[in-house]
Amino acid sequence: MTLDFSPLFRSAIGFDRMQQLLDAVPDASASSYPPYNIEKLSAEDYRLTMAVAGFRAEDIEMTVKENTLVIAGKVTTDIQKGETLYRGIAARAFERRFALADHMVVEGASLENGLLHVALKRVVPEALKPRRITIATATPNTVPTIEQDTAPLAA
Repeated sequence: MTLDFSPLFRSAIGFDRMQQLLDAVPDASASSYPPYNIEKLSAEDYRLTMAVAGFRAEDIEMTVKENTLVIAGKVTTDIQKGETLYRGIAARAFERRFALADHMVVEGASLENGLLHVALKRVVPEALKPRRITIATATPNTVPTIEQDTAPLAA
């Protein structure tokens, strides 16, 4: 099934990235590990929370490049005492990619009780914020006059 987005582009300018974002939508059959939540805390603040039980801070790498946040985890092998009879806590390597909107910045991250919290904020530069444009009105002295022929019309 293909969708026709051409009606959207009739009145939209500069949305060239939309096709790239649609192409980057992950496959529904892709792995859902590790699970995560995305919360909107305010108009500009967001939080990504990812369940990473068994990972330490040094096992997780976060990078941002070209509006993409990449979170990757790889557990280093530790020498364990004893024998593991059952492993229910997944500690397999993972990589998750998140497309970030323009002007989204990662403010920081923390690992607490097996949850990785990533703080994100929309920071719009002053030059891109809406601004009011004043409309100048013409005064009688600045309005150009149009000279008209004052000769009477022939009947």
